[in-house]
Amino acid sequence: MRKSFTVAVGAALAIAVAGCGSETDGNGSAADAAADPSVDIPGIEIVDYPAGDHVGASERVAYEYSPPFGGPHDAAWATCTGIVYPVPIRSENAVHSLEHGAVWITYDPERLSEEQVDLLAARVDGVSYMLMSPYPDPAQPISLQSWGHRLFVEDADDPRIDQFIEALRLNPNTYPEPGATCATLPTNFDPANPPPFQPIP
Repeated sequence: MRKSFTVAVGAALAIAVAGCGSETDGNGSAADAAADPSVDIPGIEIVDYPAGDHVGASERVAYEYSPPFGGPHDAAWATCTGIVYPVPIRSENAVHSLEHGAVWITYDPERLSEEQVDLLAARVDGVSYMLMSPYPDPAQPISLQSWGHRLFVEDADDPRIDQFIEALRLNPNTYPEPGATCATLPTNFDPANPPPFQPIP
């Protein structure tokens, strides 16, 4: 049996934020912005992750970031066909969905009103290559993830949410597996009974 993977992003991966650092300042080059318009979104985090590193269904990944937005992941991806999950889901499955071009919205139900949650869900429900779930104790009330990209916001009205989705959902320049599906077989991942969230070890 393979050992669980530990992601040492700080040592193995380069954080790209308008060149270096932890957040973009909106000054990405014209070439960068053409391929990845998200480089101009204030506050975005961008990390260069290698693709295709799978772990087994019983294995855990010690992600450096919470919520994670790249790195080793389960061989089965979370169904990302516009599903609004009512419960937290296993990060290792959700990260694989990002590899397929999806955007994963997570939120803290303790810090958002029902109206705010509904505003987020309206952006996801029935929209292909989108998924949403609660996420326990995040740094900010709302976090958006795509492969190698993350953005924290405090309010569901923040215009950067739509900018993030527009720039990164199915952007073939920003994720490893263009053309990969977001649908899954229930034998691989059942959206009606998803693998439960587990804290990062």
